[in-house]
Amino acid sequence: MSKNELAMIKKDTVDVVAEKVKQFQEQGELRFPANYSPENAMKSAWLTLQSVQDKNRKPALEVCTRDSVANALLDMVVQGLNPNKKQGYFIVYGQTLTFQRSYFGTMAVTKQVSGARTIDAAVIYEGDDVDYEMNNGRIVNLTHKQKFVNIDKEKMQGAYATIVFSDDNVYHEIMTIEEIRQAWSKAQFWSKGAKKEKEGSTHDEFKQEMAKKTVINRACKKFLNSSNDSSLMLDHFNRQDESVEEAKAQEEISENANSEVIDIEYNDSEPEAKDNSEQKEGPKEEPDPEQTNVDDVMNDMEQQESQESSRGF
Repeated sequence: MSKNELAMIKKDTVDVVAEKVKQFQEQGELRFPANYSPENAMKSAWLTLQSVQDKNRKPALEVCTRDSVANALLDMVVQGLNPNKKQGYFIVYGQTLTFQRSYFGTMAVTKQVSGARTIDAAVIYEGDDVDYEMNNGRIVNLTHKQKFVNIDKEKMQGAYATIVFSDDNVYHEIMTIEEIRQAWSKAQFWSKGAKKEKEGSTHDEFKQEMAKKTVINRACKKFLNSSNDSSLMLDHFNRQDESVEEAKAQEEISENANSEVIDIEYNDSEPEAKDNSEQKEGPKEEPDPEQTNVDDVMNDMEQQESQESSRGF
């Protein structure tokens, strides 16, 4: 893609979004944290976009509509996120570009919308003493006593996330290991019919950290969905998930419409031809489990899962 073509796309997307964000700010509909620069986030996003590809390895800026590029950028900026901080990534579905939050991004939005001070998670192992009460459907007075000898990923029984707000109000979300695996089983990396994570996979090697990520995501989304905040940021937070699902569905419809069905006639006396219509899946790449930065591994795995989903793996 030539410099002139890139300049035209930038003018039709980045510049348009920047002007829209400016209008939101002037109208008092959008306020960013003091440490967030929408201009810097847009620059990071533009640099990132130039290396994003679709499932056929074609540049996203060539195959995606400019409207979808602009909408993806707007979703990112309005939520106060930056891809350079691993708070989200761009994924292509057909001709549509989408912006998808990472769990770092979900935590960032939760803190901005709710004023949460901290968001943490802990793993529950066999032998741990966990106690809590239920008050109006919410977990309260949660206590967790753990012995060092209990820590064993093969004896993990669940995990919980805790959100502490500026007024010292506390919100807990707890999940059993069965619920966590059920959430994992919805992802493309999970083997059909499998009861647990594949041995040697990232979800096996870093089981505790992946469980924390899952329960944090659920806690943040459940809290935000029950919030009465009607901010523009929260509107885009909720709209993003809908737009991603819509883009996935549209891509699937388009691919099915373009596929050809070939009828083959054969004699009953002849052996039935083997069905070779199913393409063999190539090996899925797993991040190197020897990497020292677990957060990076988790985020890379999350991005890989979304990319594999878009490629039909």
